[in-house]
Amino acid sequence: MPAEWGWLAPWTGHPDAAIASVTQVEALGFTGISAAEEAAIRQFFQKCPAYPLDDDVIEHAVKVRQQRRMKLGDAIIAATALEYGLPLVTRNVDDFKHLAGLTVINPFDSAAAPQP
Repeated sequence: MPAEWGWLAPWTGHPDAAIASVTQVEALGFTGISAAEEAAIRQFFQKCPAYPLDDDVIEHAVKVRQQRRMKLGDAIIAATALEYGLPLVTRNVDDFKHLAGLTVINPFDSAAAPQP
């Protein structure tokens, strides 16, 4: 795993680690991502269940976007976490902190890393 993705290591294989299906597009869709970064991300995704973009998540995403303007991908990811009662792990805490009921964890905060 590339050093810049070292923060991901404690979450890999964690029993509570999961992703919104759209997270795959968000994380792998950046231009300039290296082959090593892509491999590390894909390895993480292979170990996590992916929650689907179903009707309930879509309705929740609509409500999220009605509350405050936000990117579609972010709204879907937040709605997935809210729908399933999961915390959202992201470096972009400011994009999500306004959502009531959503626990947001910054993985770059050393206190946030899951304990074995």
